[in-house]
Amino acid sequence: MKLLISQTMNTKSIILSSISTLVFLVGATELLAQPNSNRPSVVSGSKPNIILMMADDLGWGDTGYNGHPFLNTPNLDKMSAEGVTFNRFYSAAAMCSPTRGSVYTGRNPYRFGITYAMKGRLEDTEIPVTSVVKEAGYTTGHFGKWHLGTLSRIKGDQSRWGSFEEDPVRYYCPPWERDVDVSFVTESKVPTWDPLLHPDPIKGDEVSDATFVGARGSSYGNDYFTGEGQTETENMDGDDSRVIMDRAIPFIQNAVKEETPFFTVIWFHTPHSPVVGGDEYRAMYKDHPEPAQHYYACVTAMDEQIGRLRSELSNLGVADNTMLWFCSDNGPARQGSPRHVGSPGHLSGYKLSIQEGGIRVPGLLVWPDQIKQPITISEPCVTSDYFPTILSSLGIDLPNDRPYDGINLWPLIQGQSKERTKPIGFLNKEATEAVWMGTRYKLLSTPEGDQLFDIVNDPAEKGDLSVDLPSITQTMKFELNQWKAGVLADLNSIP
Repeated sequence: MKLLISQTMNTKSIILSSISTLVFLVGATELLAQPNSNRPSVVSGSKPNIILMMADDLGWGDTGYNGHPFLNTPNLDKMSAEGVTFNRFYSAAAMCSPTRGSVYTGRNPYRFGITYAMKGRLEDTEIPVTSVVKEAGYTTGHFGKWHLGTLSRIKGDQSRWGSFEEDPVRYYCPPWERDVDVSFVTESKVPTWDPLLHPDPIKGDEVSDATFVGARGSSYGNDYFTGEGQTETENMDGDDSRVIMDRAIPFIQNAVKEETPFFTVIWFHTPHSPVVGGDEYRAMYKDHPEPAQHYYACVTAMDEQIGRLRSELSNLGVADNTMLWFCSDNGPARQGSPRHVGSPGHLSGYKLSIQEGGIRVPGLLVWPDQIKQPITISEPCVTSDYFPTILSSLGIDLPNDRPYDGINLWPLIQGQSKERTKPIGFLNKEATEAVWMGTRYKLLSTPEGDQLFDIVNDPAEKGDLSVDLPSITQTMKFELNQWKAGVLADLNSIP
């Protein structure tokens, strides 16, 4: 496999052995129908199609179904009305790249060195979900943002900063070297309208130099790649979510034509800066201030493309057997632009913070063949759970050669379990901040000290209970320290 090319033969053998162990049960799909198997009942030979959608900087409160007073998101609202709504769904980190790494691996991103944006990559030693499903007979595609490594080895390319700019060769890690068959990806952000071009300057006091450098209409500097050294320049006008979906849908159509199950990642850039809304969408919010018009417009445009995708799945006759997920990579941004007006809802904190508003995000799942009525899950779930949940759907066990931070969510979804089987750990700011999240209590540990919150009854984190509940605080701190030591040991082992 491509992801193993740069490995030594010894490491390559280990990874190949791990993946082979994962997939040897794939043909025995009748196991999935056994009672109490904690797996959905899949008919032999009908592997589900899988789509993972992710917004970029969308807040928990930035949807109609979560109570936003203005935003029009009818297609996300419909997903909520028909499928699973996760009331406490978390991004694995308070910012983009780390969360994305957790989706592909089922592991906390600090374990493999993605600790910040443009810092770290999806290391060769990791087992990406694309490798597992490809071995199971799927065709794989990734469309939109990548952000898990550089897409070219040229220094000064792709408007980079941080580790990506310092050493683009070391961090070269395109999806086509991680068992992705079809790619249409950017290394990082682009404008949400006319993605290849600089937009008009934003009016306001807080304008990030990193966001807007260049004359209107000049090249923004981040390309859409389809392969090594291959970039796309046609059909790039207008809404970026439409540009992405114009590539994702043909991939799905072709897979259906070939009667091949598909695994599709669609990672929108919306509503990350530069936040730019098209005129027709801004007109829907004409009574709101200009910065808010742009934010609301691009979110509604993204929602429209989600509706388009669902309609196409129905037209192709594969909607019922398609597992369609949606979330955001972190909470709403507040830095850099007056157009960052996203809402964390009733939560405290924003992107970059491990308060609830920085990590609790919208979370949805529809799969009509298996989920026949709307379900609401209030247990904590996280992006690291995608990997083990998807593997369970295919009758594939997790490898036992590494720790996994995610869990299989099917027992919760099917009502076989009422509580999450293990807490969720979060690290932030180079591990100087951490969270240990249980069903009821959340321990927040920072250099200023530890705080304990009853997150069920106090989601806004207003009342610190660490003094009132010292036993719970001490137990959770002990568990957090043990988990953190293991994660940092993995991090420190990276060459």
